[in-house]
Amino acid sequence: MNTNSQSQVMKIVVIGGTGLIGSQVVANLRQQGHEVVAASPSSGVNAVTGEGLATALAGAQVVVDVSNSPSFEDQPVMEFFEKSTRNLLAAAKAAGVRHYVALSVVGTELMLAGGYFRAKLAQEKLIKAGGVPYTVVRATQFFEFVKSIAYVATQGPVVRVPAALMQPMASADVALAVATVAAAAPANGTVEIAGPEPIRMDTLIRTFLQATGDARSVVTDPQAGYFGNIPVNDHSLVPSGPKPRLGRVRFGDWLKAQLVQK
Repeated sequence: MNTNSQSQVMKIVVIGGTGLIGSQVVANLRQQGHEVVAASPSSGVNAVTGEGLATALAGAQVVVDVSNSPSFEDQPVMEFFEKSTRNLLAAAKAAGVRHYVALSVVGTELMLAGGYFRAKLAQEKLIKAGGVPYTVVRATQFFEFVKSIAYVATQGPVVRVPAALMQPMASADVALAVATVAAAAPANGTVEIAGPEPIRMDTLIRTFLQATGDARSVVTDPQAGYFGNIPVNDHSLVPSGPKPRLGRVRFGDWLKAQLVQK
């Protein structure tokens, strides 16, 4: 995931800097020697209300948005991303930020049956029209989401999922890619990142359940949706561009590490 990094030390503000991805992005950027602000509501920075943004972004060269909505319901998630993105763009302009980095999802425009993806697409459009040099980083699904995918698809003792092709990745690889992009020049476009190998959703879930000793069985159902009601096919959950940046951690290795930690 190497890119041409800017050599100077920068002040970089990570919105959502205490979350799963954000905390790892912060650690990566600090290891590179940058001055990093881990911004979140718990630290007095709220992108939705605008609270603390001006102070946090003062003197910053880069802002990284890896925040996420507390609700995935249609209206709240749209309001979250629209309000937070507009506030961040305004604050970034006022502070003279030179690079706006946002984490989004591979295949967003192919899954608009889901309100979350409509909101992410709205976020991307605001950033592209926002007047601040930017890079949108679109990632595939995280390995850490496998348990949630299975939970939503569970009907009694059975997990019903399609056999749609995926190329999921470890959150550590996501964070490394985002940090690498943040330290580089703006692409003024979209960068896709994905795991090192494709795998079908039913196989992914079945492997996870068997490894964790879960008694539920997996039924491959072509009519089943992703996260309940989102139709997917072999193009929805994999990179669409010719040269995605690939992570290093394979699902089997990640799964073994999780079992060891337990």
